[in-house]
Amino acid sequence: MSEVTVGLFGGSFNPPHVGHLLAVAYVLAVEPVDRVVVVPCYDHPLGKSLAPFTHRRAMCELAWRDIARVEVSSIEQEMGATSRTLYTARELLARNPTWRLRLIIGADILEEREKWFGWDELVRIAPPIVLGRHGHPHDEAPLPVIPDVASRDVRAMMLRGDPDVAAMVPRAVRAYALE
Repeated sequence: MSEVTVGLFGGSFNPPHVGHLLAVAYVLAVEPVDRVVVVPCYDHPLGKSLAPFTHRRAMCELAWRDIARVEVSSIEQEMGATSRTLYTARELLARNPTWRLRLIIGADILEEREKWFGWDELVRIAPPIVLGRHGHPHDEAPLPVIPDVASRDVRAMMLRGDPDVAAMVPRAVRAYALE
């Protein structure tokens, strides 16, 4: 069996926005990654208030449906416990022994890595691909590649009916969320 390099891209995706899409497209275009698994968080470890998992997963399916080599996974729902990226990575590797995982993160995550459960082991089993993020310079990712978009801002814009949200969220995701 030949080894496959798989990018692990997790997040709340509350909702998924163009920054998320472009991050995955960028990794597929420039990194030695065969495919990307998008993993919506099931139960946020810091108690973050989230839309129901089924809706966030459906929005992820809509967001990435036209990008080849991307799969949206419900693995964290299947595991059923509080989401921990380390546990998710371990389970993905147990289910897929030919995979070599790479964790896809924004440079902002490096600033909070001490809050992550089992960070050192996670980095060992899924070496990070660090993407530049506005306001978060880092030697591994000197140029921002993720647009300056945040899901919390998207939610607020949608709630107040701001038409500028159209430039930040894939059409299908926006229609689903508004419905």
